[in-house]
Amino acid sequence: MMIKALVFDAYGTLYDVHSLKKACEKFFPEKGKSISIAWRKKQLEYFFQRQLMGRYRPFDELTEDALVFACKAEGVKPSQQEIKTLMDAYLELELFDEVEDVLAGCKGVQRVIFSNGSSNMIEPLVSGSQIEPHIDKIISADGVKQYKPAAPAYAYALDQLDVNRDEVLFMSSNSWDIMGAASFGFHTAWINRGRNQPDTLDIQPEKAYTDLRGILEWL
Repeated sequence: MMIKALVFDAYGTLYDVHSLKKACEKFFPEKGKSISIAWRKKQLEYFFQRQLMGRYRPFDELTEDALVFACKAEGVKPSQQEIKTLMDAYLELELFDEVEDVLAGCKGVQRVIFSNGSSNMIEPLVSGSQIEPHIDKIISADGVKQYKPAAPAYAYALDQLDVNRDEVLFMSSNSWDIMGAASFGFHTAWINRGRNQPDTLDIQPEKAYTDLRGILEWL
């Protein structure tokens, strides 16, 4: 097996989406964690729903919609400035502890981020973090307007890589993303940070790790 491209999901895999709870807590004391959880949950629901309905909207737009929903669900009414500030916080998510060292150690292969996030979210996030020197390419599903885990999204990413399908190792903390990539034919490693119960589907990742350090055995 020759792996030529390491392809990483961003949200939840490299970056901790729940580091947003600090920003949420600043505006809404004692509700930061619950708003952060509801925000992420509704964000996922919205892009799944829009993918199934064929009513695509960029990830930044549905992320803002999800934020407004989460605030309403928690009984708070954010101002437009608070919404903007919280959306800007998505451009400053914290990296998980091991990410920088692992990416720095992955030499001789393409290191790629492939995200449902729109370019105006992902590119500033990466350029403002320590991993920028270790990322060779950023791919957004917005380029094809098909969200993962739809097969056309992974096909679009493959077209950008100039490698064969079986030369890609795809990594995500999101089980739905891993199942989509495995179904498409990528090699897969589930970064099971939450030590969650594996899904009982007929599609499974080849490997599962609790953080990114495990992927080094592929190199």
